[in-house]
Amino acid sequence: MRYIIYGAGGIGGGIGARLFQHGHEVVLIARGAHLEQLRSKGLTLRTPDETVTLPVAAVGHPSEIDFVAQDVVLLTMKSQDTLAALDDLRATAGVAVPVICAQNGVANELTALRRFPRVYGMLVLMPATFLDPGEVILHSAPMSGVLDAGRYPEGVDALIEEVCDDLTASSFSAKPDPNVMRQKYEKLLTNLVNAVVALLGLNARSSDIMEAVRAEAVACYEAAGIQYEAPGQWTRMRGGEITIRDVEGAPRLSGSTWQSLARGRPSIETDYMNGEIVLLGAMHGVPTPYNRMLQTVAQQAAREGRAPGSYSVEELSAIARDFERAGSD
Repeated sequence: MRYIIYGAGGIGGGIGARLFQHGHEVVLIARGAHLEQLRSKGLTLRTPDETVTLPVAAVGHPSEIDFVAQDVVLLTMKSQDTLAALDDLRATAGVAVPVICAQNGVANELTALRRFPRVYGMLVLMPATFLDPGEVILHSAPMSGVLDAGRYPEGVDALIEEVCDDLTASSFSAKPDPNVMRQKYEKLLTNLVNAVVALLGLNARSSDIMEAVRAEAVACYEAAGIQYEAPGQWTRMRGGEITIRDVEGAPRLSGSTWQSLARGRPSIETDYMNGEIVLLGAMHGVPTPYNRMLQTVAQQAAREGRAPGSYSVEELSAIARDFERAGSD
């Protein structure tokens, strides 16, 4: 197989680097200053055990790749960029290429299935940091992360079994899972609070907001009949496989939403995390003022170029109460 990693940030760059290190052919699709660094100097991978620079092939667009039958595409961009990426991929590669959604949220797989017949979901439990062009930091060792995967909407096949074998041999724990979306729905419960940390800062105490956000999500799951693992189930099942260790000069700060604000990105992923709960709530009559507040405020923060930690608990709570009152009028 040749692995086309579409979106070479922390997750995509980390997966691509590890596969490349273990002898697999890899092509990264990146953009901007990051692409320039990859082309001119290679990808610098920093882990608790090593710092290496890898000459991984990198392009700026799928049209620069001559696709062949052995190619597999891993989507690793933020969810707000998925639709345009899939359209560009289809125009270049055709519809036969397998597409694996190694992304947060649960909406990417359905978007992909509208365009490609072979679509797979992948759970991503992988502490990674991408702040500087050309450099990806992985904070767990010896395993770099958990990447279970299965066919969408359900099942496994020979292709995803081979992909999981390749990833497992490349310092990941990756098991074929015929019900991987159940794991992804539980991961979404964790991702819902990413915006809390991004908006309030790393040291803020906001347990009431976090609890309210998760409670709304669970109520939506139950109303919609969505199956998800019991809280903490995947952590217990895979306990010890993700071990956070120090990377010299690069402390693990926070997740992808915080990193997007820190990098000054003009768009953010909350429409596909907190927005997923808002959507479910609207469809099933469940109030979701706290998730709507996080979705709205995080999008505004990204548009205005605000730094992480620009809001207070009191401000966010007041906005959530406004949404709650508006919903009851």
